[in-house]
Amino acid sequence: MQGLMQDHPLLISTLLEHAATSHAKTGILSLDRDASGASLGTLTKTGYRDLAGNAAQLAHALVRLGAKHGDRIATMAWNDRRHFELYYATSGIGAICHTVNPRLFPEQITYIIRHADDRWIFIDPMLLPVLENIFDAIADVPEGIIVMSDTVPETKLSGRIPLMAYDDLVAPEPTTYDWPVFDENTASSLCYTSGTTGNSKGVLYSHRSTLLHTWAIGSPEAVAMHAGTTLLPIVPMFHANAWGTIYAATMTGACIAMPGPRLDGQSLYELIIAAGATYIGGVPTVWMGLLDYLRKSGNKLPEGLRGIAGGSALPPALSEAFWKEHRLRIDHGWGMTEMSPIGSYNMPAKPLTQMTDEELLQGAIKQGRAPYGVALKIIDDDGNDLPRDGKTVGELVVRGPWVTRGYYNDDEANKTAFTADGWFRTGDVATIDEDGFIELVDRVKDLIKSGGEWISSIDLENLALTLPGIKEAAAIPARHKKWDERPLVIAVREDNSDVDADALRTHLAKTLTKWMLPEAIIFVDELPHTATGKIMQRALRDTYADYLEKQGLDGA
Repeated sequence: MQGLMQDHPLLISTLLEHAATSHAKTGILSLDRDASGASLGTLTKTGYRDLAGNAAQLAHALVRLGAKHGDRIATMAWNDRRHFELYYATSGIGAICHTVNPRLFPEQITYIIRHADDRWIFIDPMLLPVLENIFDAIADVPEGIIVMSDTVPETKLSGRIPLMAYDDLVAPEPTTYDWPVFDENTASSLCYTSGTTGNSKGVLYSHRSTLLHTWAIGSPEAVAMHAGTTLLPIVPMFHANAWGTIYAATMTGACIAMPGPRLDGQSLYELIIAAGATYIGGVPTVWMGLLDYLRKSGNKLPEGLRGIAGGSALPPALSEAFWKEHRLRIDHGWGMTEMSPIGSYNMPAKPLTQMTDEELLQGAIKQGRAPYGVALKIIDDDGNDLPRDGKTVGELVVRGPWVTRGYYNDDEANKTAFTADGWFRTGDVATIDEDGFIELVDRVKDLIKSGGEWISSIDLENLALTLPGIKEAAAIPARHKKWDERPLVIAVREDNSDVDADALRTHLAKTLTKWMLPEAIIFVDELPHTATGKIMQRALRDTYADYLEKQGLDGA
């Protein structure tokens, strides 16, 4: 016997319809800017009712262009109003919103656009040079390019492909749209991973998976978003759909302060103050930039601000600095593009006012617990389940309704992405305690195996960052004839710091046993980063894997 409940598909269009009727005047705050991306200093507000009308106009325009179910429509854009409207209009008509990361290498962008077979490309005017640079390699793919502005600026693409301005495209269309109803398992958006080796892999989300993930990310055990929240998504909308926060804001009626392209510390601070932001989401490198600005300017963050760091491990030293200097606890989240992306969230078990600094900072080290909807466990090399004792280390595998069951058109990658019984292999090494809290130890590929013993690169990096004067640090395995691999630490100094290798080694020796200490320490001006702010470990290994041998430090 079945229940007697109505059956309505979970569709992304219903989020915007809800916000337009229940939170009509709340919506997006954005700083007006010129074509170069420079802020004009004016904060403009667009309510959800108007946003729904704008998305309706775009939906009509897409249909007029010939868009149909399943068509991939690419976006190369920052976090702004037009990009928000694209999210909803493309998915709402049954097409697929394909967010392209403009910070990737030209070869990667070319591959992604060709692999997705995008019919149209919507692009921010600032990013036209990126497309101009690769256009010869993709000229046969898109049918046209829409510049996300009120005009089409001068570009080398003129005369080579149909070009039109976003505002001109939507202007003649009505502001209402009868959103179609279709199967909730229909594909809604497409994101590609930002891996540092090989081709990026496509993750194809559905309407159902997106809405289930939206409930999870906005829930009290995660971001705890509500109508009184003013969200500042520093994480780009082309990075796993801004971690799903754009959808969660619409579901809950939260205000969204859109930062556009300017993510430097001063610009972010000014937007936090001007918009009255209450919740910030960004990768650790952006948080580092904000902290650096605050220290140099002497400015303080407003009370009651909350935030999340994700994309890579949050250094404890950074967490400690924000708490002690600004009373801001940065929640730690973990996930992957393949998981929509939330996999866990480190929500404190009790109010911050009831926690000592030591309790709070110690708890912030872990990546948190999985929300309902994500099942996770750790396994050994043979696929056997390992105990949840907070000590045993194993590979983290996951499954759930917003976890991918296969990469888009990539049979080769799918051969090794899953266990025999269908769990997705995250590539992370972790512990899980009896309360379900996970703590990442390392990436499988980044562990350092020295003389048969494992050394965590994350532990080395986090300890290095606790030494005043160290701005960034990476630990990689370097070849060693006697021990197979030995740790090599590559660090960046803070401005005006004179910290040296001896000081850093002495600092590490206070915590680590002798065999875990780095065989050598190198200082560089900067570390290479991926487009999403992660340190490019592979690039460092390619450059420094034979460093010990060249320096005569490999035990030969």
